[in-house]
Amino acid sequence: MDKLEFFDGSQTNDQELETMRIGSLNTADDEKNKIQVTQELIPSEEEESYSDVKSELESDMEEPLSFSVLDTYGEDLTLKKYVANPAIARDEEIKRLMIVLLTPEKSGLLVGKPGIGKTAIVEGLAYLIQQGNVPNALKGYHIIKLVSSSLVGKVQIGNQEEMIMHLLVNELKRKNKIILFIDEIHTLIGQGESMDLANMLKAGLDRGEIKVVGATTTIEYDTYVVRDRAFLRRFERIDVLEPDRDTTVKILMGTLPKLEKQTGIHFTYNNYIIQSLMEAIVDATSEFKRVYGLSAMYPDVALSVLTQAFSNALFQNKSKVTLEDVYMAIKTSRRIYPDSIVKELAKFREQFKELATEEHITLPVVTIEEVEVKEDGE
Repeated sequence: MDKLEFFDGSQTNDQELETMRIGSLNTADDEKNKIQVTQELIPSEEEESYSDVKSELESDMEEPLSFSVLDTYGEDLTLKKYVANPAIARDEEIKRLMIVLLTPEKSGLLVGKPGIGKTAIVEGLAYLIQQGNVPNALKGYHIIKLVSSSLVGKVQIGNQEEMIMHLLVNELKRKNKIILFIDEIHTLIGQGESMDLANMLKAGLDRGEIKVVGATTTIEYDTYVVRDRAFLRRFERIDVLEPDRDTTVKILMGTLPKLEKQTGIHFTYNNYIIQSLMEAIVDATSEFKRVYGLSAMYPDVALSVLTQAFSNALFQNKSKVTLEDVYMAIKTSRRIYPDSIVKELAKFREQFKELATEEHITLPVVTIEEVEVKEDGE
């Protein structure tokens, strides 16, 4: 076999040369494969940049959905089932509230004494939205009720804490046709801190992105709300006055279907007698007969007696409410002065004497000793 001679004097034959050539090719293929595998495992700069952006976008998309203040703490008043209009005889207040909400960069602030039906006015607006009986600009809106105390504090989102109010403001900016109802809104007013909860709402209110209906009492308005002029400028005050006697009777009559639905029992009298019983309740709880207290206002004080009458009937396993139940509800009321209770029950026995006889009901005489003032008079 012929041999080849190299420059250094070494020699090899053809077979050895072929073996060296094939080995060299295999080594080159291995290195090429290694480079290809490495390129597949290490992303290019463009791929790495796109991956980071995609990850950030997905994170941003998921973050707002991770926690909803409205779903967690809110109650959608426009989705409630109303047996009847909850805001009886409050047409004027509801009209004023709608006009305020339709005014750019303005929100409504209901101000009045406790127990006079501020929340019922907002529920009345929600009821009208349900019925479609509102201006076109308000159709399709949702009224979400939030208790102010639920907005204080922080929640854990992922690895960091977030202020609930901050999350709420951002959530409201992303949603359309939302009216926020905050009861006891005065509690959001800080004592001079630069970042109190009220300040966090101001920016959204200024741009008209957030519509709010607040409710507070007259005393708390004068004590807290008037201190923050900047916050106050964003709200239009709507005074809610205590209804008069006749209006309160209408409210009680209009509330009966709701109580009957809730309890499953009802009055069996005709409308004339039922209205007479409502008038007796309202007269027994008129202004100078009430125990002094913040909650002793029409219609709340009268509604408490009517509700107690239904409770009395349920306690005795009755299938209907009778005048005896109303009589006992007045007797046991903690919101009426004892001497007024005695006098009003005497009138009640005289007024409904014939009906009591027909139904074989005995209405016992009540003395002052039986209705002493309760220590926790409400």
